[in-house]
Amino acid sequence: MIQTLHILNGQAMYDFFKKTRFLEQENMVPFNEAMSFGDVRGELFSQEFIENRAKVHHVTIEQYTLNTLKPLEPLLNGDFVMLELWFDADMFCQINVLTILAWLDKTGYTNSVILHIVGDEFKPIEYFTLNAAGYDDLYKQVIIHKNIPHTINPVPLKKGIERYLHYLKEESELINYIKEYKNLPDRELVTALIKNFTEYGLGDVQYLELINSVRKKTL
Repeated sequence: MIQTLHILNGQAMYDFFKKTRFLEQENMVPFNEAMSFGDVRGELFSQEFIENRAKVHHVTIEQYTLNTLKPLEPLLNGDFVMLELWFDADMFCQINVLTILAWLDKTGYTNSVILHIVGDEFKPIEYFTLNAAGYDDLYKQVIIHKNIPHTINPVPLKKGIERYLHYLKEESELINYIKEYKNLPDRELVTALIKNFTEYGLGDVQYLELINSVRKKTL
C-alpha cells in the first residue's frame, strides 16, 4: 500500500519532476488525459468510457490502456492512503482535476485531498485541502450534461468549469479568434492560440481539431 500517491497533470510534468528530482522519494503517476476535449460517455473508466476516449484521441484501446490507464493503476486500484494532486490553474488541468475528484467520490474515498496549483515550470504557487464528497455529481452535471453548477469550489476549478462550458460555443473567444484569422495557415493559428489563450491550456492537437471543425462549418 502506497502511503501518499502524487498525481501529476500529464507526462511533461512527470518528466520534469523526475529530471529535477522534485518529490524524488515519492510515488508519482501522470494523468495522461485531456478531459476538457472531446466526447465523454459511460461511467468513469468503464469499458464504454475507455472505448469512447480511445476514439477521441485516435488511438487503439490497447494504446489508451498503456498510455493512460496503466500509469493510473495505483489510483484505480485504491492502492494508496493519501492523495496529492499537482495541476495548473488552466481549464485543461482543472477538468482533469474534476475527473479525479469524481472518481475518488465514486469509489468512496474519505481522506482529504491536497490540490497543489502550479505555475511556470510547474512551480507550486498555492494549495487547497479538499474532500471528494459531491464531486461525482458535479462531474456529471458539467461533463455529461453540460450544466453549470450553483456552487463550485475551489476557485481554480470554478474558473476551469466556466471556461469549459463556454469555449465550444459559437460566441466563445476561441471560436471568434479562429473565424477572424480564417486565412492564417493552421500551424500559425495553433501557435497564436496557444500563446494568446494560456488560460485554456489546450495543446496543438486539440487546437488543430478545433480549427478543422470551425473551418468545415464556415465553408
